Amino acid sequence: MHRFVNHAVLLFAAGMLLGPSARAADGEQLFKFYCAQCHGLQGKGDGPNITEGFPVEPRNFTKTDEMNKLSDADIRNVIQDGGPSASKSPMMPPWGKSLAKDDVDALVKHLRVLCKCKGKQ
Repeated sequence: MHRFVNHAVLLFAAGMLLGPSARAADGEQLFKFYCAQCHGLQGKGDGPNITEGFPVEPRNFTKTDEMNKLSDADIRNVIQDGGPSASKSPMMPPWGKSLAKDDVDALVKHLRVLCKCKGKQ
């Protein structure tokens, strides 16, 4: 029994040490969990929550020309503080209390992959 407890404690400790950094490194998985319902798996603004009569059109992250107008700080701000922080729709929720800084940074990097752009510097 003592051996089992030792193993359980070691596994828990390893998970605590490795979990957040592994999760933060995977912006695509974070995007699928937090964003794809509205923005779609490919980021085109066509997620399953978007039905006829939906009050706004979610941003299409694959539009390079539009995404290039935004800095990483602009994107980070909307992820953390929601749409109203950038004079956009309140349908975009604030994720700042749900996501760690590393998670938000991973999402910004993933959005840059989707748009194939670097954005405003």
